[in-house]
Amino acid sequence: MKNDLLRIGCAAGFSGDRTDAAGPVVDALIAAGGPAFLIFETLAERTLALAQLARRSDPAAGYEPLLVDILRPVLGRCLAHGCARSDPAAGYEPLLVDILRPVLGRCLAHGVRIVSNFGAANPEGAARRIHVLARDLGLPAPRIAIVQGDDVSGPAHRPLLEQAVGERFSTLDVVSANAYQGAEAIADALIAGADIVVCGRVADPSLAVGPALAHFGWSRNDWTRLARATMAGHLLECGAQVTGGYYADPGYKDVAGLASLGYPIAEIDADGNCTITKPAGTGGRIDAHTVKEQLLYEVDDPAAYFTPDVIAGITDAEVTELGPDRVRLTGVRGHPRPANLKVNVCHATGWLAEGEISYAGARAEGRARLAAQVLKERLAGLGQLRVDLIGVSSIFADDAGQWLAAHPDSGAEDVRLRVAMNHRERASAEQLGREVTALYTCGPAGGGGVRTALRQRLGTVSCALSRDRAPTSFQFVEAAV
Repeated sequence: MKNDLLRIGCAAGFSGDRTDAAGPVVDALIAAGGPAFLIFETLAERTLALAQLARRSDPAAGYEPLLVDILRPVLGRCLAHGCARSDPAAGYEPLLVDILRPVLGRCLAHGVRIVSNFGAANPEGAARRIHVLARDLGLPAPRIAIVQGDDVSGPAHRPLLEQAVGERFSTLDVVSANAYQGAEAIADALIAGADIVVCGRVADPSLAVGPALAHFGWSRNDWTRLARATMAGHLLECGAQVTGGYYADPGYKDVAGLASLGYPIAEIDADGNCTITKPAGTGGRIDAHTVKEQLLYEVDDPAAYFTPDVIAGITDAEVTELGPDRVRLTGVRGHPRPANLKVNVCHATGWLAEGEISYAGARAEGRARLAAQVLKERLAGLGQLRVDLIGVSSIFADDAGQWLAAHPDSGAEDVRLRVAMNHRERASAEQLGREVTALYTCGPAGGGGVRTALRQRLGTVSCALSRDRAPTSFQFVEAAV
């Protein structure tokens, strides 16, 4: 088993994260030397269903839409490093190519590899786009592996899902069904020589566990080390949350340099313990407070944090500040992995229509309330209309309108009316946008700045599936000739 330190940097915590975050992380990994990986976590539960909808419209789509921009600033350095690159778009600005060219030699000498779940509903499509990017940058074709086995929406799995979900399953308009896979196929792909591993639905911490497994050569049932690497991945998975982003609350929990947040790097040792840090010169903070907040984030039971790889326990964990922006996590315990995998079944639930219009000046709130009443009458029979008066009530209001009814006109002079409605049928939902637009001339007086939106709504049902019913594997995707 290797004993050298493994560095894993995170450059994205969700789909839509900042596209300039990866640069300083890659620079820091290169400067530190030694084995390193770059991970991108871009797949929320609902994101995958949206990717499936995109693939319905275009079979070549269905992977992370920001794949082009996320890796463009660092792809050359990573490929040189061995940072497994991933970027789908063809066509790169020559200026960016020129900026990357001076660092390619250093990168190729290092070997930082990339692991991400930006494959979403179409890992193969993502891999092919990455090959196009590498070709356009004049780089050697990377070895790209894709992880398969998470998609359980096909006919072969339908009886199992019906049994797991129950009678309700037959009423669902299923968009996607995906099992949360673990780190083993990621590790196998890396051991086989992948520069880049593109996944669909894997558990977020597994993006870090896979590289640790491959690098250190741990046993696949070394529960203590797996649990420690899992919590390292858990600290990394939300990107800048652990470096002060989600933590910041001015005057109470101050964070300097929030506009230039550094993204986290985990230094993992052979026993799985980790130190969390960030690139020098970047904004944000890493201390015991930020690490503890992220450690507890989305954890239901601190004694039993379930993942596909292991059940981790943090009740005996210790968080120690080693110095500025350096925090050590130890004491994590592990227990055998669960027999079942979590499965999310996403289904279409209709359409969400939204409309907004602003009122300002004398009696603005009264006019906004009157506009809302007009819309309720015009759309009567289509369903419940959610009304928010932004500037008066929005977060604390409720769908039924009880808060607004209980609070009379406060005389606000800067109000934006926002209305929303769910409907099974698209044509019916579209009526809301037309009615909000009609307020321009149909009154009340002085309305302006209309915006409308319509999007498909998705619901989620979770269930469990025996892991032997959703085996995972990997395969390499070759560059097109």
